[in-house]
Order: sequence, then structure tokens, then C-alpha cells
Amino acid sequence: MNLQDATLVFRTESAGHPSVASIAQSVYDRLLDGEAVDYRLLDDLIAEASAKGVLRAMRAAYGPVAFEAILAPVMDVLARDKPVRSGRPPWDPAPGEDPLAVRY
Repeated sequence: MNLQDATLVFRTESAGHPSVASIAQSVYDRLLDGEAVDYRLLDDLIAEASAKGVLRAMRAAYGPVAFEAILAPVMDVLARDKPVRSGRPPWDPAPGEDPLAVRY
């Protein structure tokens, strides 16, 4: 299954949830037009589908193997393109502080 097929399934399965359906339709239309789809749009699709229970319903309707096959193309793009946020707090040195000095 490719990304276009996966978004078509999302669009079909989210018919009762307009917010999810509109995001899925937007992604699908961009793919049909040959445009690149930004990871943020796919991230919004997954987040909204999860919030509305669409993912749970798809898993129940298709079973775990088919559900993974549907979800995989979307998650592959997110895994490849979405930046990973650091868990470390940002470090702001004091004026004149040596960033290479050891602090204990």
C-alpha cells in the first residue's frame, strides 16, 4: 500500500468525522496533483484521527495486520521527515561564561 492508498482509506473511514475527513481529503488531493505532502499535514491527520477514535475503529474493522499496512506509509513519512525534539533542556550560558568549562 502506498501513501495515496492509505489516505484514501483514511478519507473513507473518517466520513463521520468531518475534521479528519477534510485533512485526509487535502492530503489525497495533493497526492493526486503530484505535489509533495508536508509531514505536518500527515501529523495532523494522525493526531486528529486518534483524537476522534478513527484509528481505533479502523483497527477493529480491518484487524491488526491490515491496520498496520494502512498506517505504515503515513508513519514512514513521519519517521523520515518529522524532526526529533531533544529531551534536553536548552543551555543558555551566562555572559562571559566559557561553554567548554566543566561545571559541577
